[in-house]
Amino acid sequence: MKNIAIIGAGTMGNGIAHVFAQNNYKVHLIDISQQALDKGIATITKNLDRLLVKERITEEIKSTTLNNIKTFTSIPEGVKNADLVVEAATENVDLKLKIFKQLDNEAPINAILATNTSSISITKIAAVTKRPEKVIGMHFMNPVPIMKLVEIIRGYNTSDEVTKSIMDLSVSLKKVPVEVNDYPGFVANRILMPMLNEAIETLYNGVAGVYEIDTVMKLGMAHPMGPLQLADFIGLDVCLSILNVMYDGFKNPKYAPCPLLVNMVQAGKLGIKSGEGFYDYSESRKAEVISRQFK
Repeated sequence: MKNIAIIGAGTMGNGIAHVFAQNNYKVHLIDISQQALDKGIATITKNLDRLLVKERITEEIKSTTLNNIKTFTSIPEGVKNADLVVEAATENVDLKLKIFKQLDNEAPINAILATNTSSISITKIAAVTKRPEKVIGMHFMNPVPIMKLVEIIRGYNTSDEVTKSIMDLSVSLKKVPVEVNDYPGFVANRILMPMLNEAIETLYNGVAGVYEIDTVMKLGMAHPMGPLQLADFIGLDVCLSILNVMYDGFKNPKYAPCPLLVNMVQAGKLGIKSGEGFYDYSESRKAEVISRQFK
């Protein structure tokens, strides 16, 4: 597999494109918005410049990485020669099913179709295609260029051959792949999201404040980032979507989102992406957030 198509130029999509391109894969980055594509390429360039300053890459590697990426606003055009398609669109089940129906029609018959979903059933996504044995989950962690883990999720019909191929491919990206089975939340979010939700419940119940909760977990449990700040970093809307998928999948009240989380998302307080969540990320308050993070 040398030709990789990435659907979605947002935070995860451009990070996945960066990693493939830096490891000498030919990448087609696809988004319906040219503005999103331009922003994605700008982000990749900025991240490469950071690596260059730290002397982790050379100017030649930066140039080659960027040259390995071509952008498209058309899915049919972008995937027509793909060996692997990685979907990294918004965590919305209806959107993903729509995309996979189109990918099944437009991508080469032998292409593997992967999704970067963090919680949605691979089996459900695969069921809308005529190639369920070639559908698999590749759940990268954010920020993709830095984080080593990739959860490789087998759907009910995913073949052994496809699973091995994607495991080997992940190693070629200098990642550490871990194979898991297809249950809501997989491993990472099945454990992480209830913890974040409990931290939000702790705040909601008035046990302690935002800074105090995060400090207890950082200094007492050796977490590099407090759970409320991590929720801001992930996106409170994403956290809510994942918890809803898990609650619907297991019918267990322990996965029910905290009312405070629901209200914050409805109010547009989504974390870093909106400028405010549990912390204020406006320009006037950024220094305070950063200083607290490293205390």
